[in-house]
Amino acid sequence: MSGALLEVRRVTLADPLTEPLIRELTHEYVTRYGPGGHQEMSRFPDSEFEAPDGALLLLLADGEPVAGGAYRRYDERTAELKRMWTHSAHRRRGLARRVLAELELAAEAAGYRRIHLTTGPRQPEAKGLYLATGYTPLFDLDRDPAIFAPLPFEKHLPFRHLPRKAPTP
Repeated sequence: MSGALLEVRRVTLADPLTEPLIRELTHEYVTRYGPGGHQEMSRFPDSEFEAPDGALLLLLADGEPVAGGAYRRYDERTAELKRMWTHSAHRRRGLARRVLAELELAAEAAGYRRIHLTTGPRQPEAKGLYLATGYTPLFDLDRDPAIFAPLPFEKHLPFRHLPRKAPTP
């Protein structure tokens, strides 16, 4: 992948390109949290990650998915990030930061003013990513990470007077 141009592609969960994301993310959740990982992956209908209120973005290198993520409507002004993923063979290359930035831009263009997300206590790399990219923790950073509870974050998006519009496929 070194030197490869990355393409950002908006897809739906029905697209075959999402298969590595679904497979690896489910495995990651089950490995870290047990059988409830399967439930998390099926908690929301696929349609919640589609326009006009949601989006699923993939980063492709030479046509192959290497990272991705999604958002869904949390409330009228807030998008909720879900399904952040980097292919196991492409980690530690800044791809998650790129996905996060692309999701923020897409959510802002769709009219959202705020991002909300939760990550699990057994995902320290995700917690570190969100702290490093300007997300505000809505929990006590000093609490014991062994406590099994979601870690919520938020970030306010810049207001650029963008009208709410349906994203293009």
